[in-house]
Amino acid sequence: MGGKKQDEEKDTSEYGAPAQFDPTFNGPIHNRSCTDIICCILFMLVIIGYMVVGILAWLYGDPRHVLYPRNSTGMFCGIGLNKDKPNVMYFDITKCAMATNIMAAALNGLQCPTTQICVKSCPADFWALSPAAYLPNANAENFFKQDFCVPSFQLKGTKLSAMDIINKELCPYFYMPTSSVLGRCLPSFTGGAYNPSNIPSNFSINGLTPNQSASVIMNATGDIANGFNAKDVGLRIFEDFAKSWQWIVAGLVIAMVVSVLFLLLLRFTAPVLVWVLIFGVLALGAFGIWYCYNEYMSLANSSLTYNNVGFTTNVQVYLQVRDTWLAFLIILCIVEGILLLALLFLRKRILIAVALIQETSKALGHMMSTLFYPIITFVLLLVCVSYWGITALYLATSGGPVYRVVALNATQGDCSTIRANQSCDPETFNSTEYPSCPSARCVFINYNTEGLFQRNLFNLQIYNVVAFLWCVNFVIALGHCTLAGAFASYYWAFSKPADIPTFPLIQSFMRALRYHVGSLAFGALILTLVQIVRIILEYLDHKFKAAQNPCTRFLMCCLKCCFWCLEKFIKFINRNAYIMIAIYGKNFCVSAKNAFCLLMRNIVRVVVLDKVTDLLLFFGKLLVVGGVGVLAFFFFSGRIQSPGTVFETAALNYYWMPIITVIFGAYIIAHGFFSVYNMGVDTLFLCFLEDLERNDGSAEKPYYMSKNLMKILNKKNKQPKTG
Repeated sequence: MGGKKQDEEKDTSEYGAPAQFDPTFNGPIHNRSCTDIICCILFMLVIIGYMVVGILAWLYGDPRHVLYPRNSTGMFCGIGLNKDKPNVMYFDITKCAMATNIMAAALNGLQCPTTQICVKSCPADFWALSPAAYLPNANAENFFKQDFCVPSFQLKGTKLSAMDIINKELCPYFYMPTSSVLGRCLPSFTGGAYNPSNIPSNFSINGLTPNQSASVIMNATGDIANGFNAKDVGLRIFEDFAKSWQWIVAGLVIAMVVSVLFLLLLRFTAPVLVWVLIFGVLALGAFGIWYCYNEYMSLANSSLTYNNVGFTTNVQVYLQVRDTWLAFLIILCIVEGILLLALLFLRKRILIAVALIQETSKALGHMMSTLFYPIITFVLLLVCVSYWGITALYLATSGGPVYRVVALNATQGDCSTIRANQSCDPETFNSTEYPSCPSARCVFINYNTEGLFQRNLFNLQIYNVVAFLWCVNFVIALGHCTLAGAFASYYWAFSKPADIPTFPLIQSFMRALRYHVGSLAFGALILTLVQIVRIILEYLDHKFKAAQNPCTRFLMCCLKCCFWCLEKFIKFINRNAYIMIAIYGKNFCVSAKNAFCLLMRNIVRVVVLDKVTDLLLFFGKLLVVGGVGVLAFFFFSGRIQSPGTVFETAALNYYWMPIITVIFGAYIIAHGFFSVYNMGVDTLFLCFLEDLERNDGSAEKPYYMSKNLMKILNKKNKQPKTG
């Protein structure tokens, strides 16, 4: 008996001494003080700085640069003087794709090196300037359309010839069917508009035939148009969502109900499910051994060997080699033997894991509010993401637009008179100032980077990312600490549910905010630093991928793997540290050390519980997501008819989009609920280990664990706790 007790309560100097009995301890400590104050102050200063950055970005930034298109003079389409002209039309859309690499890198926001004007609606047909317009006595105003000319130029009464108007880019000499995509008139190749039969016989660009002209447009603008033609698909998808959103919501509600029921029913079904899953894995391994043996024996007369096959990418060839199945057979036998031995020697610890899972379901039944705490975490994360995105947008559009004089075609005339980085004003620019370079234009390049604020935009964007990651990790840490405090208050209630505190979740949340912001921020900061290093490594790997040799690629892969493992380890340490903070109210470092030592003193139990819980929750997620996904497939594909005529599946353009939405939403919902459950299991497990070390079942030191756990461990309380 003494040997068993020594095995259960192992005391090793390497991982510290077991927790000592404290007669005053009966759950999360209420009389606690603030922890990690320095980190709390630093976090508050960062938050204040983050707010200042947001205010400055709001003052200097102008998201209209992104939301609204601009014409060649820099005026926005759709607002101000151009309120009734929401779209921008490009005189020669082919120049958007045919610009030089330098120009393409310099241009921003689809500001192509061609004249752009604001129009009420994009042209919907083909048109090209008639050859008669080029005759000496031709009146140009009879051939161009005023709606598509530069507003400052009046066709009526003009003395300019057609060639003068074209050279000065005062009016377009051709256009084709376009559609408005994000306010830009871009070619749309849907609907057969560019079929040869639909192209007018008089449509010609630079003397080419109609088909050749259309081919030039399609080749030059295909990449641009294809990228923006997703709008048509997007509109159809949006239409599908508008028709089916009620049923999508119904599917998500079903996923929520199934998730809650599954977690609550684990109290009664956990033993059956765990053993079914374990024996299912063993049965699957046994089937694999039998199958490999049959395949091995069926190839007894085969003379094919690896020497004959050599190296090939055809996997089926290797499956014809007898030694392949022999290798599979040996590997499966070893794995099956390890699993059987583990089951034989770890059966008691598996029973403990099952009992803790059942106890967590019981705790959820008494504290149903914990299941809905992920909604608070989701809202806080949504605030963080929204603030980061808006701040990044305003920072990116800080500063006024900068225009430079650019030669659109340097081969025409002598453009050496244009100085490098020569600024200009698009509203007053006159191309006649450069008579030797007829293609000189005033083009938008980028946003002003002069001034203290503008010169530090890159640094502010980095600050925006760092503060965002810190805030996100803090919100997640707050959720862990809050849930841990609630579940710990349940475990350390001697008479359940009578001794469970009133509103345990709210009390735990208020304790975390009042006393432990610094500790939570400390843990979040450590994780943030590792994540920043990982982001830098990914950036460097992407930036220098083309210049890397096999050695540097291997080194980079090792670095990324190491920091990925480090991030996982820190998340594990942080999670258990937050549990200890919620219970004992100590600072982060002490809590992390105590949690780590406690887990290492019971490392076998930790591994067994972790794997059993992961297996069970994976099965639960598979059940919820798979079940709801299959139901959604049969419903939205029309195999299950909706009640009455409320919803017709045949009216959907892409019935798979609502299915994907339901499956993704079901996974998010299941993950949210199951994360609460996982936190409950981890918290009750640490409390269980502390209970074993603190108490011995005597009248003075009774166990707080459930009777089921005491039965598994062959322990019992000598008499009920009184007083």
